Amino acid sequence: MANSHNHAHGENKKVLLISFFIITSYMLVEAVGGYITNSLALLSDAGHMLSDAVSLGIALLAFTFSEKAANASKTYGYKRFEILAAVLNGVTLILIAFFIFYEAIECFANPPEVATNGMLVISIIGLAVNILVAWIMMRGSDTKENLNMRGAFLHVISDMLGSVGAIIAALLIMFFGWGWADPLASVIVAALVLRSGYYVTKASLHVLMEGTPPNVSVSDIVKTIEQTKGILGVHDLHIWSITSGLNALSCHVVVEEQMTIEEGEKLLRKMEHDLEHKNIQHVTIQLESAAHKCDNSILCTAKADVSAAHAHHHH
Repeated sequence: MANSHNHAHGENKKVLLISFFIITSYMLVEAVGGYITNSLALLSDAGHMLSDAVSLGIALLAFTFSEKAANASKTYGYKRFEILAAVLNGVTLILIAFFIFYEAIECFANPPEVATNGMLVISIIGLAVNILVAWIMMRGSDTKENLNMRGAFLHVISDMLGSVGAIIAALLIMFFGWGWADPLASVIVAALVLRSGYYVTKASLHVLMEGTPPNVSVSDIVKTIEQTKGILGVHDLHIWSITSGLNALSCHVVVEEQMTIEEGEKLLRKMEHDLEHKNIQHVTIQLESAAHKCDNSILCTAKADVSAAHAHHHH
């Protein structure tokens, strides 16, 4: 399992590197173009591309960092760095969106003169660049499961829509002289940016809060454990993600008092095998007999009852 994780990791990194170079080069073209043609739609798209480049750069750094080996002070290594990068990515998107909204309001009041020919050419090339990068990402990396990759991919997709917006705005100004089409296009871009920023941030914060991974069903896991022959009960169950594609579980299971260590080992191996099929890659299970006192809830409910805490402290 770890092997496939590393392979996907390498692929993701390669794709990010290629995408990073393409996007960064074009972002410079678009920023200069937006400045020369006086188009807010182009400039907001360039701002968006800048956030793309930054997000791809952060995602690249995150992959590089998360490969660092675990050590005594970071027993999981730097795997969480990816999630921190995804949060940063999401928050950046949200801030950029608000900045574009703010700029657009001013442009609605007095639409600037826009050099539409230049704007059209640049936004068409921009669209082509984004389609190329999105295609590279779809083909070569894990944009579904990996939050870091998904954040970077969403950046590129909303960027693509931004270029479409700029193309339509340029055409509307050329044919109908609708100056407001330019700020309108940038507002639509901003709304898309805001949406992807919100989702990436929400999913990343869920991981940081040790939330249950979306691809894992707690009741299903409990059933799997309880159905294992030799297990009488399960409690203190915790399931969380360390990073995208790496889920962990810890729990206490109650077994017969006369079970030998060898039988216990066999039982553990079977559970580890079953749980791996349920998207749990890292398992820690404590075997105990019924005499071991616990509250019976499957998810540990920390009681405020001092005497219970005191009793727990003594066993």
